[in-house]
Amino acid sequence: MNKIDRRKFLKNSASAAGMLFLTPYLSGSMLSSSKLTQTGYFESEFGIDDMMCQMLLEKALSKGGDFADVYFEHSLENWLNLEDGKVSRSYGNVLLGVGIRTVKGDQVGYGFTQELTKESMLSAAATAASLVNESARPVAKNLNSLKTENYYPFDPSMIDLPLQSKLPLVKAINEKCFALSNLIVKVNAGFHDSIKRILVATSDGVKAEDILPRNYLYASTVGEKEDRTEQSWYNFGGRRDFSFYTDELVTKLSEEVVGRTEKLFEAIQPPAGEMPVVLGPGVTGILLHEAIGHGMEADFNRKNISTYSTMIGEKVAEPFVTIIDDGTNTSQMGSINVDDEGTPGKKTILVENGILTSYLHDKISAKHYNVKPTGNGRRQNFEHYPMPRMRNTYMLGGNETPEDVIKAAKKGIYIEDVSNGQVKIGEGDFAFYVSQGRMIEDGKLTAPIKDVNIMGNGPKMLENIIMAANDLKMHEGGAGSCGKNGQGVPVSFGLPTCLVKSMTVGGTQQKGGVS
Repeated sequence: MNKIDRRKFLKNSASAAGMLFLTPYLSGSMLSSSKLTQTGYFESEFGIDDMMCQMLLEKALSKGGDFADVYFEHSLENWLNLEDGKVSRSYGNVLLGVGIRTVKGDQVGYGFTQELTKESMLSAAATAASLVNESARPVAKNLNSLKTENYYPFDPSMIDLPLQSKLPLVKAINEKCFALSNLIVKVNAGFHDSIKRILVATSDGVKAEDILPRNYLYASTVGEKEDRTEQSWYNFGGRRDFSFYTDELVTKLSEEVVGRTEKLFEAIQPPAGEMPVVLGPGVTGILLHEAIGHGMEADFNRKNISTYSTMIGEKVAEPFVTIIDDGTNTSQMGSINVDDEGTPGKKTILVENGILTSYLHDKISAKHYNVKPTGNGRRQNFEHYPMPRMRNTYMLGGNETPEDVIKAAKKGIYIEDVSNGQVKIGEGDFAFYVSQGRMIEDGKLTAPIKDVNIMGNGPKMLENIIMAANDLKMHEGGAGSCGKNGQGVPVSFGLPTCLVKSMTVGGTQQKGGVS
């Protein structure tokens, strides 16, 4: 067993994380590429072998329970931010610890510790075990390593990226944004990257390890014109290799954020009322995620909170609608080789040809419904226990062209991007701010719009999707996280151009188009 002092380990890791930005010649950290192998990391660095995992699992089930699991994590995150060409922030963060869970029915006992000593870990396991007071339950005699696919391949040297690799990216964005428009008066640009290593061991004999990269390049711009100020923000990223961040991507990001800012100076406020709404491809999939996807997470249905609680096998949309939650997309934010309970990443069809076919399950809900877990047991970090969470949620494209969908709307609004959403999970009622969009007049896109909200009900919106184009696009960003019960996890979403026949638009008092 390779012993290491945790405080010294974390001190060195944090120092390395910060120095990645401050020292141009630094080429390594405590998560160096020489240690970036798929398996064996926690055993080689912390002495966490199969015997230790089984000892903790036995303690977690020493007073009974249905099953138990242990979840080890070591994460390193780095941030670099430039404001008007100068470094305004550069720092790193390190997480190291283990969470231990005991499950009885739908009840959870949970303990965690940042100290990877035998005494501290057994104490955390005892905390989890205190959930029940029955006879001890045996654990599997052997742990079998789970073989998984790799949905986010990346160069191991990425963890060693020094300042001179990242700084030119954000400097180039700063320069390009100012050069693209004389309206731009302020630019923020930055790069975030992280590596999370996990080890999951379960009482039924599964052992899984994974390395999860996450990174994104972002920019925000402020423009001024006469007495008006407008600003926009955008990012590109995911579970990417550093080679993703090319000069072409820097140009694309700069043009996108500057173009969004300039467009707002020409934007008008649309009429208010009930009207047709066309959802553009890609990022508008967040409406699918928030207003519909959460209602299909099995814990909300098991507790009879969701509108969909009694609708398996029933029609919830038109026959051309198929909705998928997928952990197997290459390099997307919500992609996972294995979930945080040791279930391999999978593709789950939620709605097929308009019929609700499945919920998103963790182990607890899968047992309740007598089905197999769908690989949706996810957690923010080792301090939290898993629950059903989305991964990459999207709707398949239809047979129409985007132009035909817009033409069919006749009069209404076209939504390119939304933000600041609020959703009631049970009922599915939602409200979102439209940050980018256009008017639809006589079946054509016209003036850009601003200062408008859309409101509706998720299940009703799904029923009201009457056309879908053949241009399914996944969101290309890497910065967002989905919040639920105090936990945030990275996700992605996608959508083709869709026509919703009627939605409430909050703009001016003038009546909008007809549905």
